[in-house]
Amino acid sequence: MFPDPQRLSVKICGITQPQQAGVLFALGADAVGINLWPKSKRHMPLEVAAGSLQEIAAKNALVAVLVNADAALLDAAVGSGLFQALQLHGDETPADVERLMKRGVNVIKALQVRDAASLAQIGEFPCEAILLDAYNPGTYGGGGHVFPWELAVRAKEMFPGKQILLSGGLTPENVSEAVKQTQPVAVDVASGVESMPGSKDLLLVARFIEAVREGREAALTP
Repeated sequence: MFPDPQRLSVKICGITQPQQAGVLFALGADAVGINLWPKSKRHMPLEVAAGSLQEIAAKNALVAVLVNADAALLDAAVGSGLFQALQLHGDETPADVERLMKRGVNVIKALQVRDAASLAQIGEFPCEAILLDAYNPGTYGGGGHVFPWELAVRAKEMFPGKQILLSGGLTPENVSEAVKQTQPVAVDVASGVESMPGSKDLLLVARFIEAVREGREAALTP
């Protein structure tokens, strides 16, 4: 199950080259995100994912990234058997999340964080996993913008029953400090490890994962 509340996980999001998935897992990624939103520059059509990632999905965690998906795409994503979770990045309501959960779907709800007041919406969603991303209207994530990490700390204090995932502008250079400050259940990166949108730079990915582990060790050291 992703995220795993017992450990700090790393999700590499938005591949467009199916062959990169296996390499990312070999480098230490815990999950790989497949962006099913057609307007994304990291879009991978579901039929491409289904035709190329079945073997990978049988042994690893793939996460479907969706933005205001219609019922047909939701049904297809759930029915594909590819994904351990659906990550909802759009304007989905708590009722939308609840309907998916009643179908047995593991849901991660992504929320853009503008200020402390915007954290209150976390409590409205029934899913445990909440991904905090930078406020960037109209982009629905992947913009590479950083938000104040103390707001993630505040979110954990306000909602101790939630699993907080951290996203937004993370890079190999800053993720160690981000992990030390916020101690999330997972970190999620897209643009911060890319040579171009959708194409992951494997050296950056390796550095990113190493930095995450260093940050985790530092956070646990008295």
